[in-house]
Amino acid sequence: MLAKRLFKILIVDTSADHLMEKQLALNGYTVITASDGNEVIKLAKQHLPDIIVLDVVMPELDGIETCTELRNIESLKRAFIIFYTDRGEEYSQIAAYKAGADDYIIRPTSVKVILTRIKALLRRLKSPAEKPVSIGVELPMNLIVDRERYLIRRDNEEIILPRKEFELLALLCSSPRKVFSRQEIASAIWGAEMEAKNRTIDVHIRKLRERLGATSIIKTIKGIGYKIEF
Repeated sequence: MLAKRLFKILIVDTSADHLMEKQLALNGYTVITASDGNEVIKLAKQHLPDIIVLDVVMPELDGIETCTELRNIESLKRAFIIFYTDRGEEYSQIAAYKAGADDYIIRPTSVKVILTRIKALLRRLKSPAEKPVSIGVELPMNLIVDRERYLIRRDNEEIILPRKEFELLALLCSSPRKVFSRQEIASAIWGAEMEAKNRTIDVHIRKLRERLGATSIIKTIKGIGYKIEF
């Protein structure tokens, strides 16, 4: 069982989250609590949690600002960030994913569902390290996807991507020229909970193209999905 490995979860301590904190502890997780966005960043640097749970509305720094700061900290690149919030607006969800969130859960949601989604994220940490996938032989960009170090190498340059952008590129590169449907991408990267029509996929594709300057090799297949082609 995943919880027996004593994964650490950092959560903003609000009255709405007390039940979740209790259930996480009962399920064997080490729970660390913070009172505001600044303390989240401080404690995250200190404890290096596996999962960080934020709210959109928080004291000091809001959740989006906090998430952005966390994603700029090298030692926290592999931490999963979940938003657990009352804010269900589409723009809030898009802003959270653009800032680097791995999941977005809208209250009210049962603790059982939250635990299931946390376990789904942590399951990825159990996967044995894979050898780097190199497609440099075929790509003019000489691009290497290094799964162990969670970075991209292009020629002699190392490019560190946010987790979701990295996983998206790695998925597309795993089968060059294969068209990955939006449903395949949603299930593989965000889990079954995210609908394929969610604009989050488009946002991450756009950001990935911007970061890599690779607009010409990431192709949009209208009405279906995306593929890498060169």
